[in-house]
Amino acid sequence: MWNWNCSDGDLRKPLLDDWSQSDTSLNVAQKVSRVVSRKKTDDDGAADGANMLPRVLGLGDLTLLGVGSTLGVGVYVLAGEVARKDAGPAVTLSFLVAAIASALAGLCYAEFAARVPKAGSAYVYSYVTVGELAAFVIGWNLILEYVIGTASVARAFSNYLDNMMDHRMRDALSKMFPIHVSYLSAYPDFMSLGIVLVLTALLAYGVKESALMNNIFTALNLITVVTVIGCGLFKANLSNWSLPASAKGGKGGFLPYGVSGVMSGAAKCFFGFVGFDCVATTGEEAKNPQRHIPLAIVISLAVIFVSYFGISSVVTLMIPYYEQDLDAPLVVAFQKVGLNVIGTIVSVGAIFALCTSLLGSMFPMPRMLYAMSGDGLIFSQFAKVNSCTKTMVFATITAGIFSGIMAALFELEQLVNMMSIGTLLAYSIVALCVLLLRYRDPKPVLYEPHPISEESRSPSQYLGSLLNLSRLSCPDKATTKVSEAAIFTFLGMVFITTLYIANIEDQLGEGMNWQVYGLIILGATTCLPVLVIALQPQDSPNIFFKVPWIPLIPCVSIFMNVYLMMKLDIQTWIRFCVWLGIGGLIYIFYSIPNSVEGHKDRMARQNEKATKLKIVKNED
Repeated sequence: MWNWNCSDGDLRKPLLDDWSQSDTSLNVAQKVSRVVSRKKTDDDGAADGANMLPRVLGLGDLTLLGVGSTLGVGVYVLAGEVARKDAGPAVTLSFLVAAIASALAGLCYAEFAARVPKAGSAYVYSYVTVGELAAFVIGWNLILEYVIGTASVARAFSNYLDNMMDHRMRDALSKMFPIHVSYLSAYPDFMSLGIVLVLTALLAYGVKESALMNNIFTALNLITVVTVIGCGLFKANLSNWSLPASAKGGKGGFLPYGVSGVMSGAAKCFFGFVGFDCVATTGEEAKNPQRHIPLAIVISLAVIFVSYFGISSVVTLMIPYYEQDLDAPLVVAFQKVGLNVIGTIVSVGAIFALCTSLLGSMFPMPRMLYAMSGDGLIFSQFAKVNSCTKTMVFATITAGIFSGIMAALFELEQLVNMMSIGTLLAYSIVALCVLLLRYRDPKPVLYEPHPISEESRSPSQYLGSLLNLSRLSCPDKATTKVSEAAIFTFLGMVFITTLYIANIEDQLGEGMNWQVYGLIILGATTCLPVLVIALQPQDSPNIFFKVPWIPLIPCVSIFMNVYLMMKLDIQTWIRFCVWLGIGGLIYIFYSIPNSVEGHKDRMARQNEKATKLKIVKNED
């Protein structure tokens, strides 16, 4: 059942071949490590659809794709919801924190896009640098991000239209098809399902046509954003940022819910910046991927931040945070201040914005399935490219149906939280990959003629390795080991420190107490491995874009991403673990025996064994 599908009968190897054909001198742990850490080499083993995608996307297309896929729900829905429930007027700070986290991740994405201009985004990056298991985990999480992203935008789109119709659809469907399950929607949202299926058909029709539609929708969206900010400033009232304590929610002032509310809001606002990474999935469809993809990521993130910060400021200055509408905050805000015409313009612009955001969310899904299928990690049907449309029709339709069903059955807030946790983990792994690549020996030597045993090394030699006292300028095997040990020590400390902060952050503003002293100790311990990393020699590749200030930016990115993950609720973590569990079963029972890189590894071992037998026979 799990055999490699190939015409050559000698290649049909069962799952256990990965263990049984390994070097007999290796123990079980080493054999497992060899399988899960094997890295992507070249594209010779790609699936049937390899290299068939047309290069039709320029810098403008890629930038508008990044802006369009991101600038949607965060502007028209998320700002009001987070202001009312989590942060109050400080929603602007929530967006700022989320923007910084996204920008740091964006820089890491940009370097990898310059290094590995292939379809698949962070999945391919991690496959090249860390190994197969990490690549599968990040690819599986990105599928979750794109599916949930599509479903959440479709649900927000449906809620917005329903709000314009005085919630008639909600009232009717709640009576006709009630759903009495706590973790599902109160009714099946057939409108969101229909919206997803229509745009799925458009994406399956052609890439160039989809990009043209996206460009038009994004341009109209940006015009609407500029109109909202400009008109809203005329009705701004600074007193709305310094309201007294109210029974309607919070303690009043600019921070009615405290620092904890700002950071909880940032975890949700992070959803508003998700989408720029879809640019990185177009590596095989961009005209000049190594130059245009990094530029498009940086430009789109700048445009997105200005838009979100401006919108969230305007909407909280026009009306108090506790009066924000959860489904259509901008429309209601303009209506309350007497600008009904602007509210109508916003309604129309929001429709275009949600359309382009939905297109941008759906665009990378089939490309991720295509990349993983081409490597043999998921089912081969997803790598088929239609000869007429030059698109992955099967992958596009399958992903669209799955996303549509999710949109119909789950509430927006549940979808947002699920999407955030998968994306934050993906961003963390990308930043980790940047660190590993920069400090890895670019020309590793497999066998050292006279290796120094660990037992024979003196304390001064250990100290010299940690501090790079010999001032090596290029990484070697020894410095690579030191760097990797420091990096993974840093990851462990980040987990402990962020978990600690998430539980005591409200006490940090109460003066010097034991919580503060504990944070100082943990912070210093977390910074020590970063210092060790910084002292090690770096590899400096000759590529168009490189992340500056290594290792500071990737380390800060990892810290912020993990911290935001800690701010998500336990139900989100449970659903996420279930998703990872399903992925783990697929990896064990399908990916390992069908992996292209695993196939190459098995063939290499067979050839090596045959060569040894031939040598023995010749000697006899």
